[in-house]
Amino acid sequence: MNIQLIEVLVVESAKLHIFAVPDYEQELWRKMALGVPAVPFTYVVHLLGVVSIILVLVWTIHFRGGLAWDSSNKALIFNIHPVLIIIGLIVIGGEAIISYKSLPLRKELKKLIHLVLHAIALILGIIGIYTAFKYHNESGIANLYSLHSWLGIGVIVLYGIQWIYGFVIFFFPGGTQDIRRYSLPWHVLFGLFVYVLAVGTAALGFLEKLTFLENSGLAKYGSEALLVNFTAIITVLFGAFVVLAAISDAPPAATDDYEPI
Repeated sequence: MNIQLIEVLVVESAKLHIFAVPDYEQELWRKMALGVPAVPFTYVVHLLGVVSIILVLVWTIHFRGGLAWDSSNKALIFNIHPVLIIIGLIVIGGEAIISYKSLPLRKELKKLIHLVLHAIALILGIIGIYTAFKYHNESGIANLYSLHSWLGIGVIVLYGIQWIYGFVIFFFPGGTQDIRRYSLPWHVLFGLFVYVLAVGTAALGFLEKLTFLENSGLAKYGSEALLVNFTAIITVLFGAFVVLAAISDAPPAATDDYEPI
């Protein structure tokens, strides 16, 4: 009977080892965490994300005339750019970052969601940047002459590199435990850096576009100008709360990956 009990304990111990988060990952998150719960921050992120999407759609559809892939009114082509950047790189990208802190799921499932959301954000970001080039080319406007455009290209390239590296090292084929242990803090830090850069570039884009519009006669204190500025503020606040959620403590259900079989 004692031998059977020992066998059961050994089997259960092995299961715990298989499904537990590696010690180095737990230790990393403890060191990087603020010591405050992440869940309240994630609620604010969800709310601000919805608000930012609504505001950018109101701006581009109500004030700027709508969206179009092909049109004689080339401004409609440009309107796709801010919509896809906000929905893709900013909102979906932010949700991907906080997925580890907001979803009470198994680690491997959270990793898959994190990967897929970032892939969607990257694809939408690439299409969004392409529409800016399309608008410029069809309107006879020079490309890559502004700080916003330079930063935008840098962000999408870094975002792509970050995603590919994360896929290869942490998903498939996957690096060794030593490589993953060394890479994880840099992956987290570099990901936050790229995301903050993306939010700053988006805010700069709102400023640039609004400046062009005001120089073309748009009222500086009119409803559209106020809407654009307010959308930029919400975007910055969204990014700030994403970072706060990312460096805060995940709920216990989200960090305990052991499930008895």
